[in-house]
Parts: sequence; C-alpha cells; structure tokens
Amino acid sequence: MEKSNGLNISDKDKYIKFCSEEEVCVFLNPFWMDAVCGEENWDVIVVEKDNRVAGCLVYAFIQYGNKIRVIQPKFTQSNGVWISYPQNQKYEKKLSYEKEIMKLLIERLESKELISYQQYFNVNITNWLPFYWKGYRQTTCYSYRIMDISDVDTVFESFASSKKRNIRHALKLGVKVGYDMPAKDFYKLHEDSLLKSDKKISYTFSLFERIYNAAYANDSGRIIYAVDSDDVIKAAMFCIWDTDCAFDLIFTIQPEFRNSGALTLLIYEMIKKLSGHVKSFDMEGSMIESVEDSYSKLGTKQLPYFNIQKEFVSPVKLLFYKVLNRLNKCE
Repeated sequence: MEKSNGLNISDKDKYIKFCSEEEVCVFLNPFWMDAVCGEENWDVIVVEKDNRVAGCLVYAFIQYGNKIRVIQPKFTQSNGVWISYPQNQKYEKKLSYEKEIMKLLIERLESKELISYQQYFNVNITNWLPFYWKGYRQTTCYSYRIMDISDVDTVFESFASSKKRNIRHALKLGVKVGYDMPAKDFYKLHEDSLLKSDKKISYTFSLFERIYNAAYANDSGRIIYAVDSDDVIKAAMFCIWDTDCAFDLIFTIQPEFRNSGALTLLIYEMIKKLSGHVKSFDMEGSMIESVEDSYSKLGTKQLPYFNIQKEFVSPVKLLFYKVLNRLNKCE
C-alpha cells in the first residue's frame, strides 16, 4: 500500500477520507473498488499540491510476490487518473497542469515492480500524452450518453422514432415495471436468459452480490424490471450512479421477449426516476456494432475514452503470469 510523506498515512487512507468529503465518479469510489476487487486488491497513488489532493491514480491489481499487474476490474467502465483542477484555470494552464500531475503519477506508478498495466480512463480525461511519452499505447473506446436528463419530455423527443414505437408497443402489450428485485433473482434471470441462447454468464453471483449490496447501501444503484401481462418478470436492468451520471451496468431479457420493446421502456422509466438527481445517463458502451446502432438511437452523444496499456515483461512472461492467476477474483 502506498505511504504518503510525513505523517505515515497511506495514500489509500488519505483517498478514502477525500472521497468522504468530495464527489468522485462511482467507479473511482472506495466502496465500488472494494466490491469489484476486494479491499486488498486495489490501491491509489495521491499527488498533493498546496496541502490539497491535486490528482490520483486509482487502480486494481493482481500481486505475484513483489510484482503486480495493474488491471481493469469487471463492470468498471473507467478508473485510473483523476485530476482536481484549480478554479477558473485557462486552457493553456490546464494542459501544463495535467502534464505535471500525470508525470508525477507515472513516476510513482513505475517505481513499483510492474508486470503490465491496463486501465480505461474516464471520459473526462482527454489528454494522455504524458503516458505516450513514457511508452504506453492507447486504444480509443466509445460510450453513448444522454447528456441532460433533466427534462424527460425532451429526452423522449430526442429518441429515434423506432425507439418511441418500442415504448408504445411495450405499453400496448401490457408491460409493467417494478423496482428492487433481490440480487439472486436478477442473477438467475440473467443466467436463464443466456442459457436459452446457449451462452454462459460471465460473472459469478458472489461478485454481483457484492456490487449489488454496495450500490444499494450507498444509494448508488437500483434494479428496474419488466413483467408481462401475466406478471412474469421477463427483463431487468441494473443501474448505478453518482451525482453526475447514471450507468446502465447490466441488462437482461428473455429471448422470447426481445421484440416487446421492454428494454427501451426500462431505460426510459429509469431516466424518469433519476431525472433531477443526476445530470446524464450513460449506456455503458458499446464497441459492438449492433449495440452501438441501438444506443445511438436514444438521443445519445458518442463519447471517446482511452484504454491505456503497457507491458514491462516479455510476452511469454506476461502469458505465464496470466495463466498463473487466471482464476483471480479481481480479473
């Protein structure tokens, strides 16, 4: 664990205190990292200026003796670099400030015994040059976000005509929505829906239960579900949020219900529920062509974000470490 200078307070403890006083993205929140990784499988590097937190690098890791692989946890759209900018900072000053903070973070990061590094940065991080200069590489990913959900009527009008028809069709079929199904029921619904399409669920119930419990305990998540005319649950969506943005984290639907319009209805009903509490609604991707086509019809803005990577050992050694820890709970 990182130790800060002076008072022997760890950077992690300092960061946890900071997050109790300031708002950060849900994916950077300590409760989230505890849930997706376990308390011992994540850490943070903190850079301070003028006795305040100026920047952080929050990361999950897998440890092999004194060596670590920095990885991206499941269900975590982004983490990594976070920067606190001085108020009313001019653009040219902002760039130099970013470079200064990132260089310090990279220096601290590379003082560790690294095997490899991979993180997805928040959409607000648009400058990765200091990482490029140190030999990191970048792949651009995209998410789709409704930027302002304060007026739900405006949101509805921004939907493509096909999405509006989906909602009307679902209502005509008698689809109704409900909230807060138990974690085990959501997981079973997702598992059964995938099995009907000859697919296997990609995450464990224990991981989902930790995320579910943490989100509900911190008033940062909720499940919405759809029932058919016989009151049978056919679709569900698990959303999480911070004060700025909500995220469509996981959704599931029974194959025979896919043409019902239920998922579009669930998205719109959750937006209505969260309007006035968060600013935006993020669809959580996707790079998949068919999913991208669907999300782009919901009045969304395409937002790029960066996948930053670097290897510090040979490909053969990296493969060895991956095989060695394939079943690690944080990967």
